[in-house]
Amino acid sequence: MCNTKVNRRKSKMKQYFSVGEAAQIVGLTSETLRHYDRIDLVKPCKKDQWSGYRYYSEQEIVRLNTIQALRCMDLSLKEIKKVLEYDNLEEIIVFLKQAEQKANQKIEQLKYAKSKIQLAREDYEKKQNGKQTQHEIFYQQIDERVILLSNSMQQPTLSNLWNYHSHFYEQTNDLQKQKYSFEDLAGIYTKDGKSSLFVVCIQYPSKKDLVVLPSGTYICANCSEEDREDILKKLLNTIKQKYEKEPEFIVQMVVITGILQWNYQIQIFLGEVEEIDD
Repeated sequence: MCNTKVNRRKSKMKQYFSVGEAAQIVGLTSETLRHYDRIDLVKPCKKDQWSGYRYYSEQEIVRLNTIQALRCMDLSLKEIKKVLEYDNLEEIIVFLKQAEQKANQKIEQLKYAKSKIQLAREDYEKKQNGKQTQHEIFYQQIDERVILLSNSMQQPTLSNLWNYHSHFYEQTNDLQKQKYSFEDLAGIYTKDGKSSLFVVCIQYPSKKDLVVLPSGTYICANCSEEDREDILKKLLNTIKQKYEKEPEFIVQMVVITGILQWNYQIQIFLGEVEEIDD
């Protein structure tokens, strides 16, 4: 009976944490907590009058975890302090909705960055395993693709290739924007001497103002930026001598080979050909 009363008293006692303990719980350094104390963001609720040690309660731990979550939204400490001082429920709800939207945007950005890193890793693995051949001419059966041409970009660059999807979404009509979705595939489309950067469409409202790359046999070769012109000439000569054709268009797919590096796969449509020798 006595033990039960003692346990009840203990459960009602408030739990306190030293600066070091609190820092460990929330995954911050002790110096960060002291900084938060100095700027009045999170202050310890208790100070030992003899030792001078400061202590945090569970309430401050919750506040520290909240700050950690808000910091992930790229909010400054000044902005976070302002938010935590809100006493109007409507203001808090509006802010949390905005924070949720920012979190979703950041998740999408991280997914996109991850996909780029995966492509780079896969390319390095191919190089390591000796599976990647450069300059060799080969043939591919490729399904129909629908592409959207850029109205301003002709070539991939460091500045436009990392987040090129945003350029193409901005190019579409505001009313139609939600009806488009794009693959993580870009390239250069050349016809009648004019080149444009393009993106491959997954969904689109109609094929109007889009370009359709027909399904069929394509003669292809992998190349780098440095030897792209030479490899293209080699392909064009092969087509002219072997098939007596002039290509209607030329596709140069961008192949990610590193975090900020890329090569190309040149693809030229052959249409119906009677004989193909690999």
